[in-house]
Amino acid sequence: METHNLSSHELTLTVLMTPDMSNFSGKVHGGAILKKLDEVAYACASRYAGSYVVTLSVDQVIFKQPINVGELVTFLASINYAGTSSMEVGIKVVAENIQQRSVRHTNSCYFTMVAVNGEGRPQKVPELDITTPLQQLRFEKAQLRRKLRKQAMEEEDSATREYLRQNPESTR
Repeated sequence: METHNLSSHELTLTVLMTPDMSNFSGKVHGGAILKKLDEVAYACASRYAGSYVVTLSVDQVIFKQPINVGELVTFLASINYAGTSSMEVGIKVVAENIQQRSVRHTNSCYFTMVAVNGEGRPQKVPELDITTPLQQLRFEKAQLRRKLRKQAMEEEDSATREYLRQNPESTR
């Protein structure tokens, strides 16, 4: 029996882009890529946490280049940050044109996933073991994104409260 030393905080998935994934222009539909991104984030986070996980947020999904039907697309995922019950999963998307033997980075994004128990309540995740400079850099950048997300939510909440204070008729 062969054993594989799979890192519990990384996951790679390669998928052939088929005609059923295309949009009206013949390129792979962004929604098909988003669905795969969510599936990859789920697989990476659930394997790391050892439990069911749910998607809390998605940051910075920017489609830099179109993906063509017939290309191989590789999703490279890693746990960049682990808190009490939440994790940031960074995913890099690379498209490979098989005939031209060319590879290009088409997008990267960040998913925040939360581990939940059988009752759907947040559940503790393992502490992230940071052993390389790249993991440390990813962790620090993830902490910064987390801080910025919290600030943005607080600002939005404050703006909503102020709007409702100034426009009480809008709550009726």
